[in-house]
Amino acid sequence: MTDLGMPRPPAQPAPGYPADVRARLEADAREIIGRYPQSRSALLPLLHLVQAEEGYVSPSGIEFCADMLGLSAADVTGVATFYSMYRRENGGDFHVGVCTNTLCAVMGGDEIFATLKDHLGVGNKGTTPDGSVTLEHIECNAACDYAPVVMVNWEFFDNVTPASARELVDRLRAGRPATPSRGATLCTFRETARVLAGFPDPRPDAVDEGGAGGTPSLVGLRIARGHNPDGPDEPTEKRA
Repeated sequence: MTDLGMPRPPAQPAPGYPADVRARLEADAREIIGRYPQSRSALLPLLHLVQAEEGYVSPSGIEFCADMLGLSAADVTGVATFYSMYRRENGGDFHVGVCTNTLCAVMGGDEIFATLKDHLGVGNKGTTPDGSVTLEHIECNAACDYAPVVMVNWEFFDNVTPASARELVDRLRAGRPATPSRGATLCTFRETARVLAGFPDPRPDAVDEGGAGGTPSLVGLRIARGHNPDGPDEPTEKRA
């Protein structure tokens, strides 16, 4: 019922994908589902798959996932809205997340976020008019040893300053390459979503680069080894 006591109109079904898009997505979806002993376990990568198609998890994407897995749209929606990596609205090619949790905020995260809002002319979760950058404050990027941290399409940029953050988004908007502190050269949000769905990474340098721990991350391990020389070997560091 509405606030005026009148019955609500029935919900309209989500529009389906065009036939060629549906056929392509079904082939990819079957490959993903085949990796799991229980089909429902494929829901998270399927959500990344439809996000790679449209840049966000649309009503059409939710209906597609539900249909492929024999679930209700409500089941799929409950999962899609629980995890913050799934966007509910279309956004930019580069999702710039500024950590504003306690340590990053103290180290300059709040200033970085304020600087980028002013520099880009957008608010939280806003997208620049050219469709290149979506800005969002993130509660924690789980990289406190490199605070303040910015993530672009889930890749780390460590020890950021307001000036370096402005330079970073300017590079992204100009279409110039940007290489994270601990990873391969950035690809677009949709390309990232397809990789997260479990398909090959399109970046030629992605095989040799990774998010291995750097010097600050390994301090505790070195201290532990000082107390126990027979402890585990220290991982090989990979830094850009």
